[in-house]
Amino acid sequence: MAPPSLPAAVLWDMDGTLVDTEPYWMRCEHALAAKYGGRWSTEDALAVVGGDLVDSATYMREHMGIDRTPAQIVEELLDGVVELVQQEVPWRPGARELLADLGTAGVPCALVTMSYRRFAEPVVGALPAGSFAALVLGDEVNRGKPHPEPYLRGAELLGVAPERTVAIEDSPTGAASAEAAGCRVLVVPHHVDVPDGPRRVRRDTLAGLTPVDLGALLDGHVVR
Repeated sequence: MAPPSLPAAVLWDMDGTLVDTEPYWMRCEHALAAKYGGRWSTEDALAVVGGDLVDSATYMREHMGIDRTPAQIVEELLDGVVELVQQEVPWRPGARELLADLGTAGVPCALVTMSYRRFAEPVVGALPAGSFAALVLGDEVNRGKPHPEPYLRGAELLGVAPERTVAIEDSPTGAASAEAAGCRVLVVPHHVDVPDGPRRVRRDTLAGLTPVDLGALLDGHVVR
């Protein structure tokens, strides 16, 4: 059997995949509910993991029972999470190492996140310059995850076919988006379970994973 080739590109989710910022979001969601006399549960918080921010805020408005518009909810949450991430970026195990190895191997990467630019920039800014060749951000797409647009846009910006890319995801919403775009999806669940799918491969961690391992996913090899 021929050795696996490298992927044409790797498309990275951010929250829960590159960084473990979901606890930041959840902390700010609970604080928002308390501030306006609303209600919010852990189950509610998990229900919006990985989704478009405006869609998530619409859910929050209804389930928190607070008199704030989705746009106001998004901006207040962003104020909180940006402040937290500026204090400390909580990297996921193996993520920075794999990103660096992909750069050394000449595999271009794009960040495909539903977080807005003002939240993503502090995370990207904490990485070596050029770690990502393109950014697809939640406030710069017409349709967010689970629609395929974000991942189609990421592949387009890198000039590659989605079918020759690996998308790294941690949520059902994100995995559905990447799969619908035609990407091979490496699922590394964290806060929520992700169901199996026809283009999905599951792994417990990114630690120890190499660019060749990602190429193996595309070529039908078994990743160790």
